[in-house]
Amino acid sequence: MVTFVMYAVWFIDKAINIYMLCIVVYALMSWFPNAYGTAIGRFLARIVEPFESLFNFATVGMISLAPIVALAVLTFVQMGVNYLGQLLIGY
Repeated sequence: MVTFVMYAVWFIDKAINIYMLCIVVYALMSWFPNAYGTAIGRFLARIVEPFESLFNFATVGMISLAPIVALAVLTFVQMGVNYLGQLLIGY
């Protein structure tokens, strides 16, 4: 049981890290013209925009802070998953 919990926490932790990297790459793509039109841009848009759209309220003028808020939320979720894993394992 302990091994399963360890692997589940590890897998969720890595999945959140990969998703956070996708958010950062998607945000950086705004600096390059026509980057959203590429295959990678369209793929990242399909997986990142639904989550980022929850945080569209966070704007300052023309600057969207949605990626920063999304990364903060994912960081808190990641810390919660790690803490829950530590509680279940018992150390």
